[in-house]
Amino acid sequence: MTHEFQIDIPPSFMALYVPPGKIKPTLGQRDLAGRYELCEDLANLLTEKAANLQFTLGITEDLVLLQCETGLLTSPAVVTPLEARWVVCRLAELLQWPMDQLLQAPVATAQESGL
Repeated sequence: MTHEFQIDIPPSFMALYVPPGKIKPTLGQRDLAGRYELCEDLANLLTEKAANLQFTLGITEDLVLLQCETGLLTSPAVVTPLEARWVVCRLAELLQWPMDQLLQAPVATAQESGL
C-alpha cells in the first residue's frame, strides 16, 4: 500500500473537490491527499497562534477565526478560498470554539482573494 492511500481524507475536505451533481473529485488521489495534508497542517499550526490572539487581544473566537481566514488568503495565498474556510473550521474544531457565525459568512471568491 502506498503512502497517499493510507491517508484518511475526511468527507468535509473531499467535498471541496467534488462538483455539484458529481461523485468523483476533480483532483487525483495523490494531489487531493497533498492538499489535505497541507490544510490539516495549517489548522494544527494555527491553534497556538489563534489561542494567543484571542487571549492577548481580548477578542471573540469569531474574530480570531475571521482574521485567520483573511490571513490565509493574503497574497501570495497557498490555499484556495474554500480550503481557507475548511482550515479555519478545522481550527475551530481543534480549539473547541463555536463556528456558527463563520459558517454563515460567505466564502471569498478567488477574485476577491487575488487568486
